[in-house]
Amino acid sequence: MNPTTPTTLDAATLEKLIAAASAAPSIHNTQPWRYRLDPETVTLEMRAAADRELRHADPHARALHLSVGAALFNIRVATAHFGWEPVVRLLPDPARPDVLAAVRLAGSAPRPDAHPAALYDAVWRRHSSRFPFTGARLPDVLCAELLAAAVAEGTRLSFPEPEENARLLGLTAEAEQRDHTDPERRTESRAWIRPGGVDGVPPSALGPRDAQGRMPVRDFSGLLPGVGPAPEAFEAQPCLAVLSTSGDAAADWLRAGQALERVLLVATAQRAVASLLHQALEWHDLRWALRDAHSGPGHVQMLIRLGYGPQGPATPRRAVRDVLDDA
Repeated sequence: MNPTTPTTLDAATLEKLIAAASAAPSIHNTQPWRYRLDPETVTLEMRAAADRELRHADPHARALHLSVGAALFNIRVATAHFGWEPVVRLLPDPARPDVLAAVRLAGSAPRPDAHPAALYDAVWRRHSSRFPFTGARLPDVLCAELLAAAVAEGTRLSFPEPEENARLLGLTAEAEQRDHTDPERRTESRAWIRPGGVDGVPPSALGPRDAQGRMPVRDFSGLLPGVGPAPEAFEAQPCLAVLSTSGDAAADWLRAGQALERVLLVATAQRAVASLLHQALEWHDLRWALRDAHSGPGHVQMLIRLGYGPQGPATPRRAVRDVLDDA
């Protein structure tokens, strides 16, 4: 055992691990996760919180799995930061399908390539920014780092050419229009606008509408009157990245969530900001249409808007005691 590796998991460190996990992004900030520690094996179980599913926008719980996968990556980063090797199993118990992952804290030095403890500070600084970006290009070296981050998690990231970029934005706009006119989805989304709550999206984090109509920013299916700032001009040529996987099962979704968070944390560490364009992924036909026929088979899991600009505000998080179950 490495002499710097802790031998026990104390309550304060456990709380920090759970807080780091819960800092991950989740669809509508639903935070659809619960945790349980097995003290005998020092293993953290991550379960889906069924009461936080989005029945209309996410009927197959794909986005829920991505959210839990992102939280899982944060646990890996925090575990390595505190000196353990996180040993991960996805979907560890077929008899308990709600248990999506298990992380055993092994008493050995973590592998920096697999569990980058250096990203720990970025866990706390990463916030989605739904505000206009400057339009400045990402440096090639950062793009290469982001591509490598996705590959390290068994996924693929691509930066579409301008024509493909425009097509993806058009599909996103189509999905946004459908969301706006679908009463069930509109009601579901609006329910997660929660001023002063510990979950959901506060009005301060919603961001403005695009005055030119080029950027299909989610409006949570019809904002209440007076909610959100006035329209502004967004960047003329948004930089999109497409995250995809070769498969499309629950384990692939969990891998995609880990890759998504790794990409976001690498971007955050380099002072870039990001927001997620998920609308088209919520409609089966539009999600299929997101695929680029020229890049070969694959399943799109997320569109990521990247750039430079104002950092988004920190959205609220539930207290550790509210997501950690007794052993």
